[in-house]
Amino acid sequence: MSGPHLYGPARTLAVRAGAAVLVVWGATSCAFLALQLVPGDPVNAIIGSNALVSAEQREQIRTHYGLDRPLLTQYGAYLRRLVSGELGDSYQLQQPVSSLLAAQLRPTAELAFWSSLLAVVLAAVVTVATSGRARWPRRVSGVVELVVVSTPSFWLGIMLLTVFSFRLGWLPVSDSGDARSLILPVVTLALPIAAVLAQVMREGLLTALEQPFTLTARSRGLAERTVRSRHALRHAALPALTLAGWFTGTLLGGAVVVENVFARSGVGRLTLQAVSDRDMPVVQGVVALSAVVFVLVSAVIEVLYAVVDPRLRKGTGVVAA
Repeated sequence: MSGPHLYGPARTLAVRAGAAVLVVWGATSCAFLALQLVPGDPVNAIIGSNALVSAEQREQIRTHYGLDRPLLTQYGAYLRRLVSGELGDSYQLQQPVSSLLAAQLRPTAELAFWSSLLAVVLAAVVTVATSGRARWPRRVSGVVELVVVSTPSFWLGIMLLTVFSFRLGWLPVSDSGDARSLILPVVTLALPIAAVLAQVMREGLLTALEQPFTLTARSRGLAERTVRSRHALRHAALPALTLAGWFTGTLLGGAVVVENVFARSGVGRLTLQAVSDRDMPVVQGVVALSAVVFVLVSAVIEVLYAVVDPRLRKGTGVVAA
């Protein structure tokens, strides 16, 4: 009996590990091919478009970086370096890409963490406060959420800077190294995410409030606030968890805009500079890092599914206590 019992979770983990490898391979391969299609000579990105070098020197540079090899050979070498954890050197900064990403990862991770926490808290509070009430609070909340989602992040960040930094002078304009300089970037990145999560969670909460378990909770004499926050909200979180992929992409993409608007260091700012300079190794490294983060977030979401709804533990391979 122990063999089949162990085979199921092991097979599930093997399938998901294979899927994770395919995701990383697909993302990095698409990045490699996309950068090959970008017009222009990569040598110009290495030496600068206005540099005065001879044709012989250009060919030496091309040979040094392997740019004179056939495309499939370059692709194979790129995959071998990727498997070994070597991301190459930046064309512009002449530093290992892994070192550049490691140096810029902490500010971006800090921004993403606090933005995620604020977005989840705001969404939960708004959901509990507006679900099942009179129609006008839901309508007002829905309009505000729609406006926030439709507002570009760069414009939202500029408006927050204008009000709270330039006019009121409450918060610093750019990154000054203290916690206060993190407030506006976090709010800018969190508000659109919170608006979408609130919309999804509200629908899930309204559905959960009509389920039999909520009637049972009410029959036990629990207060309506307790029924909503402790029982129904937990089930309403399941639809929101399905947005994990969008959530991760929004954080990574939003970091590019937010870090530049607020002059913060981080992976987002490094990415924009690399794209502008056609620094292919850095762009490919960022894509590989993003794919790995997406895979890790997906794995965490699978575990959270099982925690939120124990009925799903058998399918996720999580062993119930």
